[in-house]
Amino acid sequence: MVFPLSPGANEMKIGLTYDLRSEYLSLGYTEEDTAELDKTETIEGIEIALHSLGYQTERIGNARSLMMRLFNGNRWDLVFNICEGIFGDGRESLVPAILDDWQIPYVFSGAATMALTLNKELCKRVVRDAGIPTPDFCLVRCIHDLDKAKPAFPLFLKPVMEGSGKGIGEHSLVWTEEEYRTVCQHLLKRYDQPVLVESFLPGREFTVGVCGNGEDARVIGVMEVVFKKDVMDVYSYENKQNYRETVEYRNVEGAMAEKCGLLALKVWEATGSRDSGRVDMKLNETGEPEFMEINPLAGLNYKDSDLPILARMNGINFTQLIDAIMQAALKRIFGKETHSFIMHNEQYSYYPA
Repeated sequence: MVFPLSPGANEMKIGLTYDLRSEYLSLGYTEEDTAELDKTETIEGIEIALHSLGYQTERIGNARSLMMRLFNGNRWDLVFNICEGIFGDGRESLVPAILDDWQIPYVFSGAATMALTLNKELCKRVVRDAGIPTPDFCLVRCIHDLDKAKPAFPLFLKPVMEGSGKGIGEHSLVWTEEEYRTVCQHLLKRYDQPVLVESFLPGREFTVGVCGNGEDARVIGVMEVVFKKDVMDVYSYENKQNYRETVEYRNVEGAMAEKCGLLALKVWEATGSRDSGRVDMKLNETGEPEFMEINPLAGLNYKDSDLPILARMNGINFTQLIDAIMQAALKRIFGKETHSFIMHNEQYSYYPA
């Protein structure tokens, strides 16, 4: 497939695909059900940033809205896709697959990567096969799997295809066979999907922001998640929703940042992730980082999402972050960057690949 030469930024029409949280709440879904979906202010923030960079935008909405627009003849030069979806194990792949079929380029990872990384167990297999350290694990698909072999206690349990801390809480860390069986059965019933069982990593927790593709992939910041006094050291749904009261985010530099950054770039390459995202990791018993999860569709709320927060800690404001993402996508798709109103400099090159 050959795309035409890219127009200048002020000539580009950018479609915005997203799942608006308020729409699903109005249909009766709960706050937890819709935890990964976007607030109106998130869409507004992205739109304002794109406008300030000289792009034209058009709001499309969710996958169904996208399909209707396409059938009605609407087209865009590029789609800025942050659709998480809400149904099925391919929910994050749906919009990329639709856009691929219509040969419309888009920002962020493709359908195959989205499907792989949504399934934490399959993703860990790929990462492990690439020689990247990750905790030992197994998968519980049904109650009959509870009698199969598993890693040694303590264990950490979570739904295999959820984000934003859904299904994670104080119950996730189990020390006994009785706890293991009780929590697994609860998660199987509550989330109607397999349970990922991992060896528990006792060390510090980090998230790493990545921007770019191939040899241009760069770490834009490393952030440690530090739990406040009297808060259990689990980055749960509740702790994420109330992060100002429960956790402190600290910018990480030096040798530890370099270790985390290099691991993140290896994961980025192994999973085929594109443009920008986050890689989460923890330290093992010997103080070395091990891969936990990758989010190639990281939250982009300009106030509350981890990627904008860690970018801000490293001198990159929200508009500059959106610009870096756009430049990465445009170079990947059209073979060149396009003009914007941001001065480019080395702050986007935190660590060389």
